[in-house]
Amino acid sequence: MTTRPDAIEDLLRTEAPQVLGALVRRFGHFDIAEEATQDALLAASQQWRPDAVPAQPRSWLIRVAYRRMVDTLRAESADRRREEQYVASEPHTPFSHPTPADHDDSLNLLLLCCHPALSSASRIALTLRAVGGLTTAEIAHAYGVTEQTMAVRISRAKQQIRNSGARFEFAADDDLPTRLSAVMRVLYLIFNEGYTVTTGTELTRTDLTGEAIQLARLLHALVPDDPEPTGLLALMLLIDSRRATRATADGDLVPLSDQDRTRWDQASIREGSELIRAAWSQGDVGTYRLQAAIAAEHASAPTTEQTDWAQIAALYLALEQVEPSGPVRLARVVAVAHAFGPARAIALLEELDREHGLLQHPLTQHRALAIRAHLREAEGDPAAREDFLAAADLTSNEPEHRYLSRKASGD
Repeated sequence: MTTRPDAIEDLLRTEAPQVLGALVRRFGHFDIAEEATQDALLAASQQWRPDAVPAQPRSWLIRVAYRRMVDTLRAESADRRREEQYVASEPHTPFSHPTPADHDDSLNLLLLCCHPALSSASRIALTLRAVGGLTTAEIAHAYGVTEQTMAVRISRAKQQIRNSGARFEFAADDDLPTRLSAVMRVLYLIFNEGYTVTTGTELTRTDLTGEAIQLARLLHALVPDDPEPTGLLALMLLIDSRRATRATADGDLVPLSDQDRTRWDQASIREGSELIRAAWSQGDVGTYRLQAAIAAEHASAPTTEQTDWAQIAALYLALEQVEPSGPVRLARVVAVAHAFGPARAIALLEELDREHGLLQHPLTQHRALAIRAHLREAEGDPAAREDFLAAADLTSNEPEHRYLSRKASGD
């Protein structure tokens, strides 16, 4: 059977985290295991032909990576001798139980990359590198930093994992729900950075949103009975369904109310809607299922005016009880504006600002000013211009800056 060359590349990318996970599970030494995995992938790309892919590609890759790792460990200084003795003492075939083909290490690898000892930025970088299979250069480009800076960040993350003594295998006494929550947060951060890029000339980065969706699919497959990963995948699919309509051909931002909904991706909407319907009633509803339900309300409405904004406002109020964050509070203000008018929304924004400082906090100031500008514009308040200009000055995303500047000038 002949395999397409691009299918070989996809296969190697799929198997890479499995190979890395098998080596880390057996030896530890995250950094050395990654180098051995990369050597095995390179060997496969050079040796495999479309008409001659091994019958068990994962086993082939693990055997090659295993040999590379043994060679490296044998070449280490005296404090590595114990690994050499351990390897030399084993007469049986490496990885004979369980066999590589029927042991999935993806969840443990995700949990390790999202270890509590790491910063949020390090978790993201290591997840994209080890589980997503992106190169250091690709991750650096996506986050607008130099390759050297990203390489240092990833290297430090590996060092932190090593210093923390983190186990690869997850023990029964570990707090799995908390660790899964950390994984989901990392994946959603990756998605959000791709959906609206923090800095740069592009509004979105489809490489990051696509990678986040792929990893969310993986997580959903690994823990299919947990409804929150299901909700996370549904949320990403429903939001990403609007991607083609979020910017003009010239790269200018198109707000939700002006998007051509006939061009939204109906396949993603159907899949996301089915996922959230299936997961909604499974236990206490968490943050991702609530957000997915909100996204589903948007996706089911033919126009902005026909959207059930009162229902969305109620869902945001419920979400605020679960996740009392600035972005959630501001999203509720927007929903209230559509459901009950700008005057009521301004009053709510003022109340929330008094209680939580939304217009002053660095993480919410840009969004809060932009929302207040729109509300003031709807009320005919000339102070809207100042808010639009202030919000424009606070964003490093060029399409957002252009949009807010045009609004300030009355366009």
